[in-house]
Amino acid sequence: MLKEKLNKINIILASGSPRRQQFFKEMDLHYIIRLKEIEEVYPEHLKGAEITNFLAELKASAFENELEENDVLVTSDTIVWLNGKALGKPRDYDDAFKMLQQLANQTHEVITSVCLKSIAKTEVFHCITKVTFSSLSDEAISYYLEHYEPFDKAGSYGIQDWIGLIGISNIEGSYTNVVGLPTEMLFHKLMQYA
Repeated sequence: MLKEKLNKINIILASGSPRRQQFFKEMDLHYIIRLKEIEEVYPEHLKGAEITNFLAELKASAFENELEENDVLVTSDTIVWLNGKALGKPRDYDDAFKMLQQLANQTHEVITSVCLKSIAKTEVFHCITKVTFSSLSDEAISYYLEHYEPFDKAGSYGIQDWIGLIGISNIEGSYTNVVGLPTEMLFHKLMQYA
């Protein structure tokens, strides 16, 4: 019954993230992928969820006037928020190493915003999860970066990777949000379009 309801809408996922695409498959959603290159720049005065809200909506705006009846476009953005600063994807190995050193023995927030865009409306929502790392030795950080290469991930880590198994001591909130998409929230929002 749920699948039949959701089959009435054409879900377009505008994300190259393999993790987000896998979530869509696991949620039994029929979708297509449509990608556009977007320069992810935001005004410096934005903080926390304001940043991800802005970027998720910016990504959706690239599809303005391209959507058809029953299309629902899904865009999203994730950052790691630590001590009042956004940690996005690392520039290189050294940048990733520094990020993980900063995250060790700290609690940070993983913030993901999702934008749903149809012809009728644009809706943005976000999810915040608190994640605490235990201590991380330089050796453990090097091992992780060399073997898992998390250079496409905000904050330079994937909770589902080795580092999540050995380094994360506590999580408060949505696990899937930390992986890159608050699936429970997204599913209920999509049902409103069905």
